[in-house]
Amino acid sequence: MKELDVLIIGAGAAGCFSAICASESFGDAKITILERNSKALAKVKVSGGGRCNVTNVISDPAELSKQYPRGGRFLKKAFYQFSSKDMKAWLEQRNISLKLYPDGCYFPLSNDSQTIIDCFLNEIRKNGIDLLLNQRVESVRRLDSGKFEVKTPEMTFLSRSVIVTTGGQPKISGFGLLKAFDLNIIPPVPSLFTFNMPNEPVKELMGIVQENAIVKIIGEKWSSGGPLLITHWGMSGPAVLKCSAFGARVLEEKEYRSKIAVNWTGEKNQEVVREMIRSFVQSNKLVANSSLYRIKTRLWNYLTEKAGIPAQFKCSELTVKHQNKLLEVLMNDLYSMEGKTTFKEEFVTAGGIDLNEIHMQTMESKKYPGLFFAGEVMDIDGVTGGFNFQAAWTTAAIAGKHVLLKTGEE
Repeated sequence: MKELDVLIIGAGAAGCFSAICASESFGDAKITILERNSKALAKVKVSGGGRCNVTNVISDPAELSKQYPRGGRFLKKAFYQFSSKDMKAWLEQRNISLKLYPDGCYFPLSNDSQTIIDCFLNEIRKNGIDLLLNQRVESVRRLDSGKFEVKTPEMTFLSRSVIVTTGGQPKISGFGLLKAFDLNIIPPVPSLFTFNMPNEPVKELMGIVQENAIVKIIGEKWSSGGPLLITHWGMSGPAVLKCSAFGARVLEEKEYRSKIAVNWTGEKNQEVVREMIRSFVQSNKLVANSSLYRIKTRLWNYLTEKAGIPAQFKCSELTVKHQNKLLEVLMNDLYSMEGKTTFKEEFVTAGGIDLNEIHMQTMESKKYPGLFFAGEVMDIDGVTGGFNFQAAWTTAAIAGKHVLLKTGEE
């Protein structure tokens, strides 16, 4: 039996960062990470198309917390301890330069996720942390002594504290590792997925991006905005992915069949768009050559045809009926969603350990002192833009900082 101070289950983003932070906080601690797969940081490797969107420029805790359909209120206080600016500074202190893109996303200047992986692995080695691969944890239990017994097929570990960072799970059975603990687990459902629209002719326009669209699930009060990408299966892009995140449970209940409204203008005030159309009809140009709101020509022709406007019409020939229909199509264009496509390598789930089970100031279990959580194993998920990684960094940093403190000690 190997005795430890801290044992981390899972060598993903949260697992590796929590180990590093624990080592930085408790220099002499014996720390081990167990990973069931043959490589650490596998999700970091594939994230952002292999580039790794490490965080976002938003750093104010109140604004940052709004990017999380689940866990925002919990994270708001956590971000005061460790925010996106702290993660950026941490990386830069280790000579990792980041590049800020117009959408607010930070990527490594190298545009290669391996840069982040190498940084973490170097810190793990430098701090004397044991990283054991191909170690599938079979059981975890808390002994009467207060220590934790963790078993793999080859070894048994006895540790003062355990940090669980096993990530999001597609099914509730994926949380079987915690069966020895009386913890409430929110059943997982997919988040961040694209909308399949097999019977919608808009698919023929695949590849077109409308840079500022608003997407809404009919029957819901909220909407999401951003670039929208038309694909050969339906719709994707940040606007759709955000919508899927905030609507994860609603769409699961609907069995991923729903009416979706698209506002192609990005403008929420109907009168502003109506006035734009009034100015539009003063022109003698062909409607086909006079797109509004920077809508690409092929998409514009598709939308005007949908509005019943003949291709040869001049703008000045539009009747009031045409104008009203064009307004409707531009701001409330309806489509039928019939299924979803999930990014298998970068999947994000809604669900996990109920946040009511966890002290938000420490990431420690309220019921089981010494048991900590970090990352997507908790009922936390964010929209696209580096926010899921930031939740991992934040919760891991807090867990690492507190993992060997006695309850109530700061």
